[in-house]
Amino acid sequence: MKLAWCVLVVALGASLPCPGQSGWVAIFDGKTMAGWDDPRQKVPPGDGWTIDDGCLKANAGAYITEDLFTKDVFRDFELAWEWKVGPGVNSGVKYRIQDRVFVAQHTAVRGFEALVNYSTQNRPAARPDHGQEYVVGFEYQILDNTRNSDAKAGISHQAGALYDIVGPSKDVTRPVGEFNESRLVVKGNHVEHWLNGEKVVETDLDSALAAERIARRWGVGTPVTIDLTKQPRKECPISLQNHGGDTWFRNIRIRRLD
Repeated sequence: MKLAWCVLVVALGASLPCPGQSGWVAIFDGKTMAGWDDPRQKVPPGDGWTIDDGCLKANAGAYITEDLFTKDVFRDFELAWEWKVGPGVNSGVKYRIQDRVFVAQHTAVRGFEALVNYSTQNRPAARPDHGQEYVVGFEYQILDNTRNSDAKAGISHQAGALYDIVGPSKDVTRPVGEFNESRLVVKGNHVEHWLNGEKVVETDLDSALAAERIARRWGVGTPVTIDLTKQPRKECPISLQNHGGDTWFRNIRIRRLD
């Protein structure tokens, strides 16, 4: 199986690493949720994720919109995967995760970011049967650059970006419906985002720019800002984002760098 995959990669001229080569291991077997925190097994069960044609699929219109988390945690690592989105869809991969919380509703709290900050201090007593979970971490942005309204908010919201902090150096996305190849390198607080063989972001999570952009979005001194601007280097799971639209992930591989 591993040899056949490597031969296919070479034949296609792809840049993806071969499983089992140079420390790379597959973290999705293409058939089951083994190695992932399966929301379908929770109470109440989640409906945001399924397995579809060899992919982990984020489903549109779920009652519970939530990320899919690795069971293992990682500190310094290199992650590679393939992804595609439906027309107009927004998604991502979250890393250096600091917190996760179901978003509460309050008539006196206005705006999504304010609701997330409020929710970190007013957590629901139990897992809800409807709602949205938010993951506090850094995001490799995935989306349809041509049709999603968030892509028009600025380059730091486009595919390959370190979301809302650093935009990609160029747009190298493939047409919607085709799979893209992504790679993420996290070493200390230094990160690289690669997309379809091009390094599109290289920056530091503890940079002055990151601190300024985080505070601008989340507010000075708020719980989320404190989480993201204090030393984020720790062992964390990695999550695939369900942002409310159909997204497919496959050929997910990782190697530890620590």
